[in-house]
This record gives sequence, structure tokens and C-alpha cells, in this order.
Amino acid sequence: MAQVENVVGDRVLVAVQAVNISRLSTHPVPTVPGTLIVVAGAGPKDSNGAGKSSFIASITALLGDEQWRFASGAKAVSELLFNAELASGAGARQWASADHGYIVGVFGPPGMREFAAPAEPVAATGDDGELFEVPDDSSGPVTVWLRVNQEAPHLEIRWRAGVHLAAAASEAERVARADELWGSLPRSAGRRDVVARDLTKVLYGDRVRCVSFLSTSVRSKVATNLLSQPLNEISPERVFEAIAALTGLDAELEQEREARRDEHAKRVRAVLAGERLAEFEAESKALLATFDRRDQARVRLAEALRCWRGRQARKLADAAAKDEALAGELTRHRAAGEAAAEAIALVKAEIATLKDDSLDRGVTEARRELAALQARAAKLDADRAVAENSADELRGMIPALEEARRFADGRDVPAAERELAAARLRLNEALKALGVADQEVASARAALDDAEGGPAAAQLDALAAAGVGATGLLDALDVAEQARGSLRVDELRGWPGEHAVVVDAAKLGEAAEALSGLPGSVLVSAAGVSVVGAFDGVATGREARIKAAGQRLNRAMDVQETAAQAVHDAEETVAQAQRRLDGAKAGVRLGELEGRLAERRARLGELTAALEELTPQVAEAERQASSLDFRARTRDMEIERLEGRRQRHEAERAQAREQEARVGGEREALRLDALAAEWGGTVETAGEWVRALPEEERGRTADEWWRAAERQFDQALRDTFPEEDAEIPEELRFLLDERGGSTAREQATFAAVCGALASYLRGQEEYEKHQRRQIEAQIVSRQRDLAAADKGAEEAAQSTAVHRAALTAAIKARLQRVAEEFEKLDTSYGGYGATLEFPVPPAPADPEQRWQWRVTPKWRRGEGQGFVPYNRRANTALMDEKAVKLVCAAAIASSGGGHLCLVLDELGRNLGKEHRREAVALFRRIGETYGITVIGALQDDMEPYAIDACGQYIKLRRSSDAMPYNEPPVIVGHDEHAERVRALAAYVERPAQPVGGPV
Repeated sequence: MAQVENVVGDRVLVAVQAVNISRLSTHPVPTVPGTLIVVAGAGPKDSNGAGKSSFIASITALLGDEQWRFASGAKAVSELLFNAELASGAGARQWASADHGYIVGVFGPPGMREFAAPAEPVAATGDDGELFEVPDDSSGPVTVWLRVNQEAPHLEIRWRAGVHLAAAASEAERVARADELWGSLPRSAGRRDVVARDLTKVLYGDRVRCVSFLSTSVRSKVATNLLSQPLNEISPERVFEAIAALTGLDAELEQEREARRDEHAKRVRAVLAGERLAEFEAESKALLATFDRRDQARVRLAEALRCWRGRQARKLADAAAKDEALAGELTRHRAAGEAAAEAIALVKAEIATLKDDSLDRGVTEARRELAALQARAAKLDADRAVAENSADELRGMIPALEEARRFADGRDVPAAERELAAARLRLNEALKALGVADQEVASARAALDDAEGGPAAAQLDALAAAGVGATGLLDALDVAEQARGSLRVDELRGWPGEHAVVVDAAKLGEAAEALSGLPGSVLVSAAGVSVVGAFDGVATGREARIKAAGQRLNRAMDVQETAAQAVHDAEETVAQAQRRLDGAKAGVRLGELEGRLAERRARLGELTAALEELTPQVAEAERQASSLDFRARTRDMEIERLEGRRQRHEAERAQAREQEARVGGEREALRLDALAAEWGGTVETAGEWVRALPEEERGRTADEWWRAAERQFDQALRDTFPEEDAEIPEELRFLLDERGGSTAREQATFAAVCGALASYLRGQEEYEKHQRRQIEAQIVSRQRDLAAADKGAEEAAQSTAVHRAALTAAIKARLQRVAEEFEKLDTSYGGYGATLEFPVPPAPADPEQRWQWRVTPKWRRGEGQGFVPYNRRANTALMDEKAVKLVCAAAIASSGGGHLCLVLDELGRNLGKEHRREAVALFRRIGETYGITVIGALQDDMEPYAIDACGQYIKLRRSSDAMPYNEPPVIVGHDEHAERVRALAAYVERPAQPVGGPV
């Protein structure tokens, strides 16, 4: 089935309905084409939150604005669906997010006057009702339904001639009615629906029907809005981007970038083809070099085997010659060994004659006698030294004893002891007398202290401190001499007499107060207990007692001094008696020492005589032992000389035997039979092979042949396996590991390892020939691929250049048309003329970089003046006016002569208050003059300026955040077709009818 194109044709949008789109109400909204339509809002606090951006965004999706990227599936359109969490925080628990919704648009012919509201409901001719009575022809209205899905496909399109909107009494019923109507609409592409990528082609025939400036989050790509900020603050690059978005140049620029990407990809493929060819040639070259090295290895291996053969021949010939020389040398060594054996036998006979043991026995006996005499002399000498030491000690003690003996004064020990005992007895008696005298002195001193102080001393001190004269009662008494014998002092002591004091009667009160701290004090006055009256002096009895006590103390001290002198004399006597006793004892000890000293002197004389007698005997024994020792040493020296001769002869015999064994070993080491077996012939054939060699090789030794063979083999091995980690066959690797460590092991395994390497090279030879043929074929094929890739890259470059040239012409033509429209609008609406300057920029080298153009708007500021760039200083009103004209010029240029809808978000946001009304009025006049429908969303502060200047006023309402959906919108239209609006209102207010029933 052929796909229909340009279903809408020249029709214009006259009504739109949104179902489950954001929080928009499902009420149909009529639109007045060819004028300025402003969309205001009344949210819970201000105009925000009423859904203005979602409303105008849904219109751009319906009209096929390419900024939605329909070719990529228009996934961003699904973000317009109702989201309960975003619509109302509280409603998220009561409402569910929509998984699909509808954007419905009614398109009618421009200037159509046949709309009439039916007076009564009429029966539907099909499965649905029509809002208006329309003529039955192709020029009537058509209703387009866009189903928006959360999952792919995100857009599905159906349509039907006539007006088919969801009508019901409530929001929920209109949502259900929309699903029913969608099910009743025919599929647009036969068995399936038209999807996003074919929307513009099917509905509008690839004509541009809508350009927009949306600066909100409902769009994935936000184009530069020329009205969102002062024009002179926008760079020339961003001005071009805005014009490109309005005129549809974005897609063409993207195609140019795709062409550059394709050219870059083909150039990359050509470079890769060249790199692959170079890489293959390098790899092939390395592989061919490997094959050449292996051919060389085969040659070197053959040379190594020839050198190994030369080594074997040379070794056999050299071994035969050396064997003849060793045979003669062996005969000489045997004769020398026999002569040395005869000389050894003669020397042994002489040594046996000298080795007689009689001399040795004499030497031993002489040494034993000498040792005995020397031991006896040593013992005598030691005893004499001990005696001398003992005598010296005794002599040293005699002077001290003689000095002590002088103190005995001729007394013996018993007499001295008796004198000492008598002196000690006298000393004890003197000590006793001294003790008695000391006691009497102490008693006399105490009596004197008592007489001087008195028993009432405390009371007397207290009264004296208080200034009261007093005396002790006992001190005041003076006993007559004749009464002292009969008066007892003890009777007067004790209380109260001992503590009684005598005071003046006039100071009795002061005395009582002074003695208040001494309980028991007695005050005696003239009246008996208390004597009133004063007395002139102290009684004389106290002085007498003090005097008597002093005399007693003097007498006691004289006795004490006499007793002390007696004790001192007795101590001197005892000391002198002790010295006499010690002197008597020293005399006894001195006699004993003199006796012992005489004994030591006698013993010393005996030892000295014995030692003098033994000395000649020791000297004779020493002479005899020395003589025998000299004779023994002379004999030993002769034997030692003979032993040296014998050892020399034995060394000569041993050396002859060693040389004989060495020569025999060398002959055996020559291994003539083994060498002949390795050579594979006799000594004569080996000599003939050597003589047949060239002159320069004939003189080579076996080692030189071996080094040449080893060098050729190593080179052949490196040619075969140049890499250290090459995969060497297991047998060959084993042999190579075994031959390491020594030259002997290398030579022993040389033939085997050469055979293994030769076997491997024979196995690889056929494979290498086949590989050479394959490499030649691959190089030819890759060269053909490189030529084709270079040709494709060149063609892509030419195509890109042609496309860029065509695009450059198209961009220049489009921008020139915008400049012409800019000029017309400016001169038509109060200006002096305007234009655009757009130099052609060079294409970027980076295929991912966008081709960046620069557009500089210019205008005249007076009649006949030159053009001034837009970024020069100017008044705000002029900037705002030029921005509006430039946007309208771009929209007119992009329409291609058909009806166009210009959608603007945040209309007049940057305009000054004094210029807003003029700018809005300019939009309306331009729209009505050129047939452009300008739809602009605006904020609260713009509403007073736009409501009187617009051609249609739409206000979306939502009074509370708790409401998920908007209230019915307020619409004020200035449309010459008032009947259409009334009929739409009547249609909306009618109750819903079942599908296929009357309407």
C-alpha cells in the first residue's frame, strides 16, 4: 500500500485537545490562525505551574517541529505525558502516571465559512460523530491524532476527515472517550500506524509548518532564543544557530556533517587499507626473510657437518702420530724407575746398620741418674730456703720482746700478778668512796635549792607578777635554837602550811584575785587566817636555812674531790702493775724464741753441708749425659741423611711410575679405535681425506674444525629460530638443553642435534614454498583493495565538496531571503532598512565539529545612512524591535509561501516595560499581514501588555497544588468566524454519546 503524503495540505490549525499531557485540561482549545495567540497562566501562586510550556510544546510536536528529532523516534515527546509525582506531591498517592496520551489537532481550510453548530443532534453516518456540518469534499477539515507512548514507538499517528474530538462531561470520561475514538480511527499505514520518523512527510509533505523557541526543560535541545536576552549580547554564531533553527537549516547542516563524517570514514578506511597493506608487506617481508634465513640455514648446516667430518679426520690422524711418540716415552720412564729401585735397596741396608739400640739405652740411663740427682739437690735447696725464712722470722720477733721485758723491773710472772690483784682491789674501794661522795653532793645541792625556792614558790611568783608583796609561811618562821630539837619539820609541811603565804591585809583582795588560778592557796594575815597590816621586811629563818645548806654542799664537794683523786691514783697503780706483768711474760717468750732460733741454725748448717756434697755428683752426671747425647745426635744426622737419599730415590721411582701411568692413560685417552669408528675408516683413509683438502684448510687443527662447525651450526640455528621464544620442536629443544654446560657435552651431542635440525628444515621446506605463493597472491589482492579505498575516499571528498558547495549556496540563499524579509519588515514597520552579513566560513577539519557560520544583523539608523552592526550601542526599544523583526523574517523565509506557526516561550521576557506593548502589537501585525500564527507563552508581568494587543488570549488555570489537572481554560478570541467558537463550545458541553450512536 502506497503511503499517503501531505494529509493536512494547506489547512491551518483551528483547535487542539490534549489528553493525559502534563497537567493540561482535556478541554478542546480553539486557535485563531494568522494572528498572535498569547498563552498566560494562573498557577497556585503565580503563572508558574499552569502548564504553559507543556501546552505550546505539544503544539510544536503536533505541527512537526524538527527540533523534536522525529527521525530518531522523538523519545523526548514522551516526557510530556502526565506524571503524578511532578503534577502534585500529594496526588502522587491518589493518581497514577500516564503510560500514554493524545495530542489532537483539528485542521481546517483557511477562510472557511461553512462551520455551523447543529440545532439538534444528528445521527452519525459512521462510527463517530462530527462537530460541524462540513461539505463532503477534500477541502473540508481533518482531525489528526498523535498517540504519545511511554514505551517505543513513542509516537503513533492516525487521522480522519471531519472533526473528531473526545467530548464528555468530566475529565475521566474524556480520557476514556479518547481511547475509544483512537480505537475507532483507521490505521494510517495499512496494517500499522505511521510513526515519528514519517510524521512530517505524511502530514505536511516535508513542508516546514512550525518553528519554535522553547527555553524550558521540555526540549532535549534548546535553540538560541533571540528574544530571551538583549540582541547585542548574542554572538554572531548563536544568531546563526537561531536563524538555522527557524529556517530548517539544522537538518541540512547535519547532513553536511554526516557527509564529512562519511568522507572521513572513507579516508580512514583508505588509510587503514594502506596500513594493512604496509603491515602485510612488512609481515610478509619478515616471513620471506625467515624463509630466506632457513634456506641459508640449510646451507650452513651442511657446512657444519663437513667441518665436523674434518674434525673427525684430523683427530684420528693426530691421535695416531701422538700414539707413536708416547710409546717411546713410555720405554724411557720404565728404565728410570728400575734404576731408582736399585739405589733405594742400597740406602736401606746402610740405615739398618746404623740403627743399633745400645747407644740409646746408655743415653736413657744417664738421663735417669741425672734427673734423680737434680731432684735431690732441688729438694735440699728448698729445705734450706724454708729454714732460712723461719730463722729470719724468729730474729724479727726478738727486739720487741726485749723492749717489753724491761718493764718487769726484775719481777717474775707470779709476783707481777700479785701486785696487779692488790692494785685492782684498792681501785674498787676508791670507786665506792667516790660514789658515796657524789650522792652526798647531790643531796646537799637539792637541800640548797629547796631552801632558796621554798614550798610556796608558785604562789609567791604569782603574787610578785601581780605586784603584791608576800612571803611563805614556813619561810617566815624562825625556830629558836633550843626548840629545834623538839620541833618536827614534817609536822609543818603539807597543806595548808606548805602552801600558805603571808600578805598585807590592805592587799588581801588583790592577792586573792592573783591566786585565783592556784586552787588551795592559803593567805595568812594578822587576824590568823588573814592578818591585816603591813610588815617591813622578810623573816630571817630562810637565810639561815640557805646558809646551812650551802655549808653542807661545800663539805660534800670537798669529800667528792678527795675521793676522785684517790680513784685516779688507784687507776695509775693498776696500769703500772699490768705493764710489769706484760714485761715478765715477754721475758718468758724471749727465752722460748732463742731456743727455737738455735735449732733452726743447726738445721740450716746440716742442709748446706749436704748440698755442697751433692753438687760435684750432679756435674759429673750432666757431663756423662751430654756426651752420650752428642753421639746419639751424630748417628741420627747420618741416618737422616740416608733417609733423604732414600726419599729422593723413591720420588724418582714414583715419578717414573706416574709418567708411565700418564703416558699409558694418554694412549688410552687417544681412543684410536673409537676415533676410527667415528670416522668410519682407517687411519690411512683419514690421512688421505686431509691431504685432499685445499691448501688453506689442510693445516686446520681439530679444534679449529670444531669451532668452524659450531659456528656454522649456531648460525644455522639462529637463522631457523631467530626469536628467543620461538616454538622449537620438542626433540630439538631437548638436545639443545642436554648439550649445554661443557664443550665435551656439546661435541657428544653435535651429530644428533644436527640431525634433528636437518629433519625440521626438511619438514618446513614444502610449507615455505606454499607460503611464498600465498603471500604473492595476498599482496596483489590487498593492492587492489587499497586502490578501491583510495578511489572511494576521493569520490567521497568530491561528493562532500559538491554537497558543501550546494549547501553553501542553499544557506546563502536562505540567509539572503531572511535578509530580504528583514529589510521588508523593517521598512514596512517604521525602520530605515536592515540586512544580514554572513561570510562563508571554511569547513572544519574535525568531522564531528559543526560547520559554524556567523550572522551579523545590521540596520540603518537614519535615512540615507550606512548599515550599523547590531552589537553597537543602541537604545533598548530599537534592539527589541529589530529582534522581533528578525525572528519574524526568519519565520517568513522558512514557510516557503505556506502557512507557518511560530511558537515562542517566555514571550517578551527581556523586553523593557515601555516597549512590551509595541513589541507584542508588532508580532500581531506581522502575523496577520503574512499569515503567520504566532503562539507565545508569557509570564504575569507581561500579561497586561499582551492581553489588549493579541489576536487571541488563552489562560490556563490551576488553583491548588493538590489538583493534578488544570481547570477549564479561559479563551478570548478575536476571530471573524465567531460561529466556529460557539459551535466548539456547544460541542464540548454536550454529553458523551456511545460509539456509533447519535450525536
